[in-house]
Parts: sequence; structure tokens; C-alpha cells
Amino acid sequence: MELKRVLIISPYFPPSNAADMQRIRMSLPYFKEFGWEAEVVTVYFRHSEMVKDELFLESIPPETIIHYVDAFSKRWTGKFGLGSLALRSLWHYKQKVNNLLKSKKFDLIYFSTTQFPLCILGAYWKKRFGIPYVIDMQDPWHSEYYQDKPKNERPKKYWFSYRLNKYLEPIAMRNVNGIISVSESYIKKLTQRYKNITSIPTSVIPFGAYNKDFEITIIHKADLKPAFNKNKDFIHLVYIGRGGYDMHDAIKLLFNAFKKGLGDFPDQFQRIRFHFIGTSYAPKGEGKRTIYPLANELGISTYVEEQTDRISFYRSIRTLLEADALIVPGSNDPQYTASKIYPYILAKKPLIGIFNSLSSSSKIIQDCNAGIVSDLTDEKKATEEIFSFLHNTTLLKKQINLTDWSKFSEFSAESMTMKQCELFNKTLTSYQSSR
Repeated sequence: MELKRVLIISPYFPPSNAADMQRIRMSLPYFKEFGWEAEVVTVYFRHSEMVKDELFLESIPPETIIHYVDAFSKRWTGKFGLGSLALRSLWHYKQKVNNLLKSKKFDLIYFSTTQFPLCILGAYWKKRFGIPYVIDMQDPWHSEYYQDKPKNERPKKYWFSYRLNKYLEPIAMRNVNGIISVSESYIKKLTQRYKNITSIPTSVIPFGAYNKDFEITIIHKADLKPAFNKNKDFIHLVYIGRGGYDMHDAIKLLFNAFKKGLGDFPDQFQRIRFHFIGTSYAPKGEGKRTIYPLANELGISTYVEEQTDRISFYRSIRTLLEADALIVPGSNDPQYTASKIYPYILAKKPLIGIFNSLSSSSKIIQDCNAGIVSDLTDEKKATEEIFSFLHNTTLLKKQINLTDWSKFSEFSAESMTMKQCELFNKTLTSYQSSR
């Protein structure tokens, strides 16, 4: 069988520890199995502000063809407010891919990144070279979510990014040939904005679970130090991932349930320590804490640690494996999906997620019976569930649910790659029939 060829646009790529390159990294070993040969175009790591994790390179098939592009220095573009990797590399991507498409045959271009401004190049390459393109919506691109939020809760440079995204999104979306999304709600939103989305292939495909990452972690265990001090006098509950004001509803439920425990069972609950790690995307040492101030406001700061600096991916797994229990607070935005939920499940620790019931992360945990899920919109019930979870943790009761691993296999990286390739095939068929 002759393999079809896909050119993947992923500005962040190993050794960058960026969440939006994970889908591609975990899919590369399986594309050929489902009839596709993939090449990747990425930006030289020297232009990345992300944490570097060399161990990622051990997960990439050695035969993978990777093309590198340059980018304008952030040191200079930052003076004009243009710091994003997408904007700094846009011109370089255009030149590099132009040359590739002139010299090689590709059946499809696949944008798998949250550096969304690059996606406008899909419309350009489609018009010039007649190649269809697919966009992977790992997050919303243009969003109204922060419009009614106070200025202090909005992302940095929100005024500029909001207007830029509102202008650029239509260029890419009115010409796109296929959509992959981590959330059904993202596709619904796009369908409301762009009529053409109803006539192209779309598919909701979560990130996949990749067992090999745990194998790599175990091999390098001696070199990977947990990100918290595991004092055996305490019970350590860990969350690794971004913070933010949109998570305050979930975290307040957690902290209030903990305060109740301090009042009812002080000797037991005083042993609990919460560790929130890697909560900011800001450069090292520049992150703003968004969780610790809430603990301080509620009078429980003694029991809460927040480290804003991000840590390497495999150190994250090592840290999860050292925890006594795991917590995953979710956003009050129902579209939110925790892209790193699988390592929490694979760590095989007591696990509680606090999500909006519409979140895909909630469904994944429940479908696999991998932990407890509390609906942050039902305050009373959620508080009771969280309190019970914390209480059982202090009693060192086994809370590991009988995870349905056969069900969990449906979320494997291999299964998710198969779904991507099915969407690629549908996109090609749809595009060819429309010409």
C-alpha cells in the first residue's frame, strides 16, 4: 500500500516541553500503521522560551524527517509587542514550506499547534499549491471568554491578542478542509461562526495516553528529582499544570473542604500538604502566583505550596509517582479540557478531578473508572465528595479505583492516531470531490 504524505506544522517540538506538541510527538510512531507518512516542520529550539527536556527525543522515531525554520529574535520583536513564536516565525515558515511544496509531493498539511496565527498560511498554500489543510483545535483560537472579566484576570497583552485573533481566525477557517478538536464545544462555536464548517469533515479527538513516557521515566528515575520535598511526616497531594483565575471556583471547593477537615479532624488534616507545580507559562522566575493568594485569603497558606516555574515533562511524571494522591482542578469554562489527564491516570494514584461536568476530562475519568470526579457547579455535593476524598487520604485508605484498562486503551496514542488518519482520509476525499 502506497503511503499518503502529511506535512505537519508544529512550531514547538522536542526538546521543547510545550503542551501543544504532545499530540504530534505521541502520534509519530503510529502514522505509517494507518497509511500516512509524516514530516514535521518546526522552529529551531533556540527561539523557544519553553523548558527543555532532552528525554523527549527518546520518544521520537529515529527515521522521522524534521525540517527546521528560523524566527525573528524575541529580543527585538518584543519591543513592538510581537513576542509570540507564531508571529516571529510566520515569514520563515512561508519561505521554508514554499520550497518543500515545490520539491516534494504532499497530500495534506496539518496544523497541530496553539500558535494559531500560523494557520493563515494554510489558505495561502492551498490556493498556491492546491493542497488541503486540517487544523487541530487544542484550545479556542478567537474567544469571548475574557471579555467580561476584570483586567487583572485577563491574559497578558489581551487587548492586542483579542483583536489579532478576531481578524486572523476567519482567514484560516473559511478555507479549512478539516477540523480536529479536543472538545465538541470548539467545533460548535466554529460552526456558528463559519457556515463552511458544516460541510467539511470534523472529529473530536482527545490527546492520547502514551505508556512509553512512563518507561522512559523509570529508566531515568535516578536523574529525575521530584519537584517537592517528600517529608514523610506529611501527606502530599500534587497538581502539575497551569493555574489561573478561571480555576478559582474549583480550588475554592478544594480549600473549603480542607478547612472543614481541619475543623472536624484537625490531627489528621494538619498532615496534608498541597503542591501546585508549574502554574505559570511565564519565563522562569517571572510567574505570578494565582493559587497561593487564595489559600492565604482562606487562612490555610501554611498547607499550600505554589511553584510557578514549569518543570520538565519527565520530571512531572516522576513527581506524580511520588505523590500520595493527585488532584486536578479544572476551569469554570465548560470547554476546558485537561490535556495532561492521562499521566495522572497512568500514575495509578488516588485521583480526584474537580471539573465542570461538561468538560471532556470529566468524561474520560468516569468512563475509565480512574478516580473521583466532582462537578464544580454543584457546590454542596462537590464539597462533600472532596472532603471524603481528603479524609480517606489522611486515613491512608486505598482509594485507587479499579481502572478499566480495556476502556482506557480506547484513549491510547495509537487509537487517537488512527482517528486522526481517518479524518485525514475523509478530508482528502471531500476535497477531491469538491474540485
